[in-house]
Amino acid sequence: MKKILALALALCLVFALAAAASADWAPNGPVSIIVSYKAGSGTDNTARILAKYAEKYVGQTLVIENIEGGSGSIGWSNLAAADPDGQTIGFINLPNFSSSIVNEMGTYTVDSFAAICNHVTETSIVVVRADDDRFTDLQSLVDYAKEEDFRVKASTNGPQASNHIGAQAFANSAEFFYIDIPQGGTADQLLSLRGAEADFAVVKLADIAGQESEYSILAVFNDERLPELPDVPTLKELGYYDSWLGSSRCLVAPAGVSEEVVAFYEAAFKAAMEDPEYLEAAEQAGMATDFKDAEATAALIAQQQEFAESLAEGFWYEDY
Repeated sequence: MKKILALALALCLVFALAAAASADWAPNGPVSIIVSYKAGSGTDNTARILAKYAEKYVGQTLVIENIEGGSGSIGWSNLAAADPDGQTIGFINLPNFSSSIVNEMGTYTVDSFAAICNHVTETSIVVVRADDDRFTDLQSLVDYAKEEDFRVKASTNGPQASNHIGAQAFANSAEFFYIDIPQGGTADQLLSLRGAEADFAVVKLADIAGQESEYSILAVFNDERLPELPDVPTLKELGYYDSWLGSSRCLVAPAGVSEEVVAFYEAAFKAAMEDPEYLEAAEQAGMATDFKDAEATAALIAQQQEFAESLAEGFWYEDY
């Protein structure tokens, strides 16, 4: 089995290097990958795993640059302003990125970036502290929240960011009100929950990788149960939010990069995401790898922008 794995890895590397050698463009030095959240966040963790295995296909050192703040908008502003020479790329998080445009948190738009590929797509989950014996299931959380409006507290990853959208969608469908405790990102959001500043949170599975014992997962936002969480019900089957909800993490470059730059990175990251060693590491980390090419990723970004704009009326409390 090890010999087969080694052979597959060797062939993958040979094909990738051959493609790179024949490419019209390749980076000429270390490549910066901007992550708009702090080190240790879900995005940072998944980005570092991908970067580790993608370096051999890119042919250069990949440097993760954490530029946090403004629910991601500061990092995305820096990425949009970077030289479109292919030496700086970065991640955008959907729908956080889309919401930041709706709320005019930065000067960028969808057109400020060129899509490269999608990395992961993750389903949202509702979590509470594992040692919080008030909530044994989702219904006990709903019952507690309904005892008195704005009694229950939810930590979120920023105003109208992905996990805030999840908390609001859950509350709307279950017909309760809550107090939002916004944080600068998912890492701080979970820290707030663990510190008992909040009662529940909506996050993604990869966000709690390595910390699963600290949380109880009460429900998932999906049409059917997740294979990796067969004993966790969906909100739909419990009579609440009845559709998939989650987020995607996409690699993009500043607008203005050449088609050759996009094609180079698209091929390199595709090879990395098919690398057996990467796939093993991703599985161990609970990462839902979901490669989409540049065209499909651009369509996803456009679709998520429409979704975020559709939430502007009648979704948030301030619109009631």
